[in-house]
Amino acid sequence: MPSTPLPADPTPAPGPVLDLGTDVTTLTAAICDIESVSQDEEALADAIEAALRPLSHLEVTRDGNTVVARTSLGRDERVVLAGHIDTVPLTDVPNLPTRRVDDELWGRGTVDMKGGVAVMLRIAAEVTEPARDLTFLFYECEEIDGRYNGLARVAETSPDLLAGDFAVLLEPTNGAIEGGCKGTLRVEITTTGVAAHSARPWKGHNAIHDAAVVLARLSAYEAETITVDGLDYHEALQAVGITGGIAGNVIPDRCVITVNYRYAPDKNTDEALAHVRQVFDGFDVVLTDAADGARPGLLLPAAKAFIDALGVPVNAKEGWTDVARFSVLGIPAVNYGPGDPNLAHMDDERCPVGQYADAEAALLRWLA
Repeated sequence: MPSTPLPADPTPAPGPVLDLGTDVTTLTAAICDIESVSQDEEALADAIEAALRPLSHLEVTRDGNTVVARTSLGRDERVVLAGHIDTVPLTDVPNLPTRRVDDELWGRGTVDMKGGVAVMLRIAAEVTEPARDLTFLFYECEEIDGRYNGLARVAETSPDLLAGDFAVLLEPTNGAIEGGCKGTLRVEITTTGVAAHSARPWKGHNAIHDAAVVLARLSAYEAETITVDGLDYHEALQAVGITGGIAGNVIPDRCVITVNYRYAPDKNTDEALAHVRQVFDGFDVVLTDAADGARPGLLLPAAKAFIDALGVPVNAKEGWTDVARFSVLGIPAVNYGPGDPNLAHMDDERCPVGQYADAEAALLRWLA
């Protein structure tokens, strides 16, 4: 007689649980051990939401795999603490589960940037009567194309959820404050020639050889260091790609050089592009990608209070981060968080556990 299959259990298996009462290093390890490669953050977003919902001083909103939690105490100022919950993919080198080696925590996300996420969650649980109203933003898909970015989506669809006087993005900064960020743009510079058989090059004109003029201008270019709000931003203009040629026996009639310009936040995309076109005057220069930077706003009261409370070094952010998205909303923002950014995405990603505790203590000094 055939056996009768057992009915399916209608109760789904419980997901991972985050204990916000544990110490920040243990919490960081627990968050890292919930794998959340970009576009696969649901389990971690569920755990964060479940940990925050019981906190009566917070109003919690879920948008996709992005979680926003806010106090509404009528304070004179509101500050936003933000961090992405996704990581780059794991590799063949064991990145998870995390492991403690002496005074360091090893594993994917220990630097970029689940230590910052753990600090945010600890602050959310600990600081029930903050001196400033708080918004906590835990967002998805920072590590991939910007059209998937949870912060960008919320800024477009529900900007009121992000309203504030000042924002801190808890990206890894090795425990320093990094103000604002540089802008970035990419252009394609095309040289044209005449195709011919490579045995008879005098019948054509080699477009790749003409690229030497473009490269010579880049080699001779002296990038500026520009001071904005007291911070020095080192600009950079570099070739990052070159393509040309269709076969090994054909003189190429087209060559494309891709150039990346990292520019100080004293200028916008239009001004930066005008500068690049001036450098390559006489060539066809086409903009392919751009993102404005963000002024650090360190002279504003909220930023000054943050710097004074933390008492750590203040540097310019030499790359681009999502602080620029806050800048578009008119919110000055800085980067501050545990972990050495030079170890982000590395197979040996790791962070001294003292940096997690230091970051938590610093934000408590500022907010409690």
